[in-house]
Amino acid sequence: MDVEVELRHLRAFVEVAASRSFTRAATRLFITQPALTRTIRQLESLLGAALIDRGTHPVSLTPAGEEFLPYAARILRDLEIGVDLIRKHANVRLGFSWLLPDPWAQHAVTRFESATGNSISLIRCDDPLAAADEGKVDIALVRVTDPGPRPVRLVHLFDETRVAACSVHSSLAGVSELDWNDAPDWTLVVNTVSGTTGPWSWPAGGGPRRVVATSNFDEWIESVAADRGIGIVPDVAMRRSIHPAVSFVPLRNAPPSPVSLAFRPGAREPLLRRFVQAGLAAAELGQGGADADGPLRRAVNPVPSTPRSVRTAAGGAARPGVKSLSRSAARPAGPGTAAHRAG
Repeated sequence: MDVEVELRHLRAFVEVAASRSFTRAATRLFITQPALTRTIRQLESLLGAALIDRGTHPVSLTPAGEEFLPYAARILRDLEIGVDLIRKHANVRLGFSWLLPDPWAQHAVTRFESATGNSISLIRCDDPLAAADEGKVDIALVRVTDPGPRPVRLVHLFDETRVAACSVHSSLAGVSELDWNDAPDWTLVVNTVSGTTGPWSWPAGGGPRRVVATSNFDEWIESVAADRGIGIVPDVAMRRSIHPAVSFVPLRNAPPSPVSLAFRPGAREPLLRRFVQAGLAAAELGQGGADADGPLRRAVNPVPSTPRSVRTAAGGAARPGVKSLSRSAARPAGPGTAAHRAG
């Protein structure tokens, strides 16, 4: 039989039949109402019969539509069962650049694997956003706020508290705290690829006047340990005791550091949404790695269900302010004022 009926035709028809409304069906399918109307008309043309009676309110099925509905619904149901069976053998690659938040990561991975039967592979990469965009990982844990041009969907999980990091040999190692607003006096070590804090974190002209640029977390932490400046990093680094030559100092008035999941919409999106749901549920436990004495500051944004035209995420090189690494006049830090940031 030479009939080119596609799954999109069946999904559209079954949804209209269930909701008895083109408007509600279009909303549930995340398409426009004119696009839904065209899809139904294409199906009716392919079958040679009217399936929807548009003259009633709410809309109803014609006799042909009533006869066709159980077959269309069965096809979609059987396909979903088959897809779910195969997906139980799937592996999801979770990319991260450094230090997954704890115990959020353990809760999210365990919840996802228990609910789906799938497995998670942890993939260390210098630029997880680029890795997600290029298909090197399926989903990435990122710490960015400024969307860029990559078609990567970003879902905010929670916020982490920032702390300052300095060498144990620095004069700052013994101070009780630093103030975010004293940034002009600092020398800041910056991970320009996947760092959470850099010149882009302050209004123009308000950040550190001297910057030491690095391209990954290992370079960043070794630069801090060598007393080339101070870094600023989420407090998960402090809890992990990441380097014996690095000391951490509380940072007053610092904005929180957001943590998000990034993935590229596509064929694996339904499975990735399951992990996003597990990640959001783990964040709701209030243990994502922010303040140990209080609940996480969670975003109220749900998992985006429609294509994003604005909230896309790019690699660190595309962040506003990164180019300012070379535009500010270099100024040596005076005694007791050296400070660099990274992360």
